[in-house]
Amino acid sequence: MASPCSEEQSGFCTPFKSFATKAIHVGQEPEQWKSMAVVPPISLSTTFKQHGPGNHTGFEYSRSGNPTRNCLEKAVAALDDAKYCVAFASGMATTVTITHLLKAGEGIICMDDVYGGVNCYFQSIATEFGLDVSFVDCTKLKLLKAALKANTKLVWIETPSNPTMKVVDIQACADLVHEHNKDTLLVVDNTFMSAYFQRPLALGADICMYSATKYMNGHSDVVMGLASVNRDDLYERLKFLQNALGGVPSPFDCFLCNRGLKTLHLRMERHLKNAMTAAKFLEANSRVERVIFPGLPSHPQHEVVKRQCTGCPGMISFYIKGNLEHATTFLKSLKLFAVADSLGGPDSLAELPLIMTHAPVPEKERKVLGITDTLIRLSVGLEDEADIIEDLQQALAAAVSIRHPTSESLKCY
Repeated sequence: MASPCSEEQSGFCTPFKSFATKAIHVGQEPEQWKSMAVVPPISLSTTFKQHGPGNHTGFEYSRSGNPTRNCLEKAVAALDDAKYCVAFASGMATTVTITHLLKAGEGIICMDDVYGGVNCYFQSIATEFGLDVSFVDCTKLKLLKAALKANTKLVWIETPSNPTMKVVDIQACADLVHEHNKDTLLVVDNTFMSAYFQRPLALGADICMYSATKYMNGHSDVVMGLASVNRDDLYERLKFLQNALGGVPSPFDCFLCNRGLKTLHLRMERHLKNAMTAAKFLEANSRVERVIFPGLPSHPQHEVVKRQCTGCPGMISFYIKGNLEHATTFLKSLKLFAVADSLGGPDSLAELPLIMTHAPVPEKERKVLGITDTLIRLSVGLEDEADIIEDLQQALAAAVSIRHPTSESLKCY
């Protein structure tokens, strides 16, 4: 399959055609409402009057279908260049529903570095239902190929990964997985990149999913998940599971997410600008051990990013010099950045994955992945660039003022 990117601009692929226009207009047609409302109304009704028994206009019960949700699903499908999108109550509800496409005895290969909740679900819950789950560094195709088995029915990747920002070559991964078994599903968690910076379906993925709580909604006021597909059979099955399992979002949340999509292109461009400035500042700072940002040439998979993405989000991970006390002091000293879970909103956030988002990951696995007591993850927001840098600078200064541990005191850690 040919890459969807034919040219490069500013080091990344050319932006997708008419993205802003689609984000503002698809699924929003005033003609679908009697009122001709330009902004889709919130349909809070749980049930809908039928002309006769079984004779309805497409809506029966709001869990099965809702006009406001339909608007959102159409809009997201357009942005993903997909035929269909299905919305869920959260990113984890999306993960659980997709997993229900499998049956006991079948296998899942999951990227070794993923959101802590996904790791926990696959290891502690999915295995109890008879699914065979293994974790592999999918940036290394040889390891992925070796892990594929006769019962492998689903391969789950995050790119960039959370929190160590590994980038997977989606097209190469898709080719390998489908060569092994054309029926094996490749799922790409596109939460970090959003539909604006990356289109997994165009690169061979079968399902593109999101925690829409993050960039797709973009305002830290909605919990939601999304899954986009092109195959009719996958869509019909996911729609059935959406209704049968019941993990649906509220109409009000759909309204808010739909509204957020209209500024996605503007927000992501600002996230990229601010994050690039912050990443360069951190990389040049003597108090920082290492910066992991896909937009920097120093990133191990930077060439893959340039080939398959139109830009990078506001996510930066870095190792601060010192130990847990230095990392904690840095986080406590931040004034603009809030110490909080989640990401992708207008407010800049910072966290320590070791004891926050990735605490559910077994300690042994965290060590292998590099999720240490000095790894800090930033979600760079939409504030003024100079203020972001000033906050990082003063927090680093506060952290470095702590005396570095001697080899003797290191024994305590």
